[in-house]
Amino acid sequence: MTAQTATRKKRRIGWGQIFVNTALILLVLAWTIPTIGLLVSSFRTRFDIQTSGWWTVFPHREWTTVQEFQPGPEVDRDGIMTFEGASGSFEALRAGVTSPDGNTRVIWIGNKRIGRVVVQEQQWTRGNHEFTTQNYQEVLGGRSYTVQQPDGSTTTVQGTNFVGAFLNSLIVTVPATVIPILIAAFAAYGFAWMKFPGRKLLFVVVVALLVVPLQIALVPILKDYVTLNLNGTFLGVWLAHTGFGLPLATYLLFNYISTIPRDILESAFIDGASHLTIFTRLILPLSVPALASFAIFQFLWVWNDYLIALIFIGSKPDVQVLTQRIAEMVGSRGNDWHLLTAGAFVSMILPLIVFFSLQRFFVRGLMAGSVKG
Repeated sequence: MTAQTATRKKRRIGWGQIFVNTALILLVLAWTIPTIGLLVSSFRTRFDIQTSGWWTVFPHREWTTVQEFQPGPEVDRDGIMTFEGASGSFEALRAGVTSPDGNTRVIWIGNKRIGRVVVQEQQWTRGNHEFTTQNYQEVLGGRSYTVQQPDGSTTTVQGTNFVGAFLNSLIVTVPATVIPILIAAFAAYGFAWMKFPGRKLLFVVVVALLVVPLQIALVPILKDYVTLNLNGTFLGVWLAHTGFGLPLATYLLFNYISTIPRDILESAFIDGASHLTIFTRLILPLSVPALASFAIFQFLWVWNDYLIALIFIGSKPDVQVLTQRIAEMVGSRGNDWHLLTAGAFVSMILPLIVFFSLQRFFVRGLMAGSVKG
């Protein structure tokens, strides 16, 4: 290899690294910037959330009113009017006209006859630093309502808090994560190391279920649940999540378990170990990275699920999950949508803890057995 060829190869590697690093930076920014915005908004007041973006907490330029007056009778309101260098018709001034230099904006407020003119200039502001924990108090502790009784007295009623929905989400998510992992792990072991007729065909059928949209199965499953009295129960939603998660779990775990060295299993068979012993003593400990990888996927999916929980357990307060509670916080007319910022961030805490606690296994599990241990 000549020196020129080596230089060109290094140059290609350098451009490739730049591309990969740039893509990673963009992906990180695409995830972190909205998250930061959500966190900042959750501490802002209701008025600030509804009237301005979260980025206004940082120093920025905004239009500030510097003058306000009522035009005199000499102003031709039906023609082109000029104020502070900004010219336009009545309709244009109603929408706001900016001066040619871009530093002044003129807005006509009111009707033609008794309207007034507002002159604004772009000025630097230090940002809105009025933060509050009121949103979190209403989300975690429930909102207080004042109810007037027939005798004229008033009573304060405390709204529903997040505690019940949070516990219901845990009750749904933990079993719906553990059950499919155990079933899929043994199924993957069977497809990888147990010989039986139709093994390959059955594996293809299981993997083919990945392309079936789960929405087409909701109504048939719901009919069966009604017949079996499983609708509205936690067992019903556990079974639903297990069925929907098994194809992906089986596929991921098969890719890992099938690459375990054959010598380890043959030694166990020679020593007289049964399939159950091999599965519990060898397969499960060696497959921790793959199990943790799917656990992250399944936990995040079930925790953030709304559709399956709504269909199979309903929205009654005693079984309502966190996503349903967040959706109902906005009120019947959407007046309390500002509470979604605090509610969404509270719902993110546990999934983030699960992800970061298991992320050291994540890449190894997705590499399908390239690294053991």
